[in-house]
Amino acid sequence: MNIHYKNTVIKYTNSVYEPSEDSFLLAEAALSEIKDSERILEVGCGSGIISAIIKANTKAKITGIDINPHAASCTKENGVDAIRGELLSCVKGKFDIIIFNPPYLPNLKEKIAGDKDWINVALDGGYDGREIISRFLEDALPHLVENGRILMVVSSLTGIEEVKCKMKSLNYTVEEKSQKRFMFEQLAVLSGTKRARNFKP
Repeated sequence: MNIHYKNTVIKYTNSVYEPSEDSFLLAEAALSEIKDSERILEVGCGSGIISAIIKANTKAKITGIDINPHAASCTKENGVDAIRGELLSCVKGKFDIIIFNPPYLPNLKEKIAGDKDWINVALDGGYDGREIISRFLEDALPHLVENGRILMVVSSLTGIEEVKCKMKSLNYTVEEKSQKRFMFEQLAVLSGTKRARNFKP
């Protein structure tokens, strides 16, 4: 299956998260945020749609990472370097921007057992929808350059204000880049900038 978008043709399979409204909203926010040849990491790259769009439309150096082996392979097929890993556990170095379209649905009824249901992995954000997001926010800080930033999609189903509070508690400067309402939820792209060590609120 193919998607044509922003000078890019993206292939995807049933084993990866199908690009949806959140994917396109985050891709648009990323394109408006990227300057010159910044070093960028996309966590949870899925099909690689966001990374491929960034590669086709900017001079940024982009790498993807995903826990789903099919997603890492799909991202590579779409022309972007990708590795398999959980969040930032196997990442070294620092980045100007780290992008994340997280699993944000609260407590999916169908639990994962035995063989991985990779679509559920891409959707299940834990009991409150913020479990994976909280881990990511903490893990991302040491991998950001000074004044580096994260870009992340959050849903009203997860609690947009609660995520903002978590970001502020970790000393990110928070900005809402865009917001859009869909049938049953409000989606927002949040930017979090790593504050300088000597920052005084």
